Amino acid sequence: MSMSRRHKAREVVLQMLYLKDLNPDVGFEQIRQMIQAELPDETLSRFAWGLFSGAMEFRPVLDKRIEEAAVNWSLSRMAPTDRNVLRLGAYELLQTDTPHRVVIDEALELAKSFGGANSGSFVNGILDRLLPPEKRARAAKPAEEMNAIEVHAATESVQPADGEEAPA
Repeated sequence: MSMSRRHKAREVVLQMLYLKDLNPDVGFEQIRQMIQAELPDETLSRFAWGLFSGAMEFRPVLDKRIEEAAVNWSLSRMAPTDRNVLRLGAYELLQTDTPHRVVIDEALELAKSFGGANSGSFVNGILDRLLPPEKRARAAKPAEEMNAIEVHAATESVQPADGEEAPA
């Protein structure tokens, strides 16, 4: 399944989370039908329904984690779009095996497309704080190895001036 198709599914999920947030009486079956109408491809509508229903199931936990990460911000003070991009992103980060870079990139795209001027940096900062340490460690390992190689290569070519120590 291509990224652009999954991105479209995430857009629909965001719209449904937003709808449910602002209209709590809308039923799940109605939302499922709207997802199927927007995403006629069964694989895509199943993917979207999984994200939506998962975000709703874990919403109390996600909301608590988002508020803890969003220093000086309560969910009620956040723009509804940002709040729901964060719910979707937090759900994918914490409850799925979607690579965290994909989750954060997708959330940023949604925030920029549907939110305000500062939505992207706001969402990015909060999702970065929500990233589980084990996912951060797994992702950092190859980068640290690469940085060590680059640092070593850079220091080999640097000759100390007279009386100076060579860089470590």
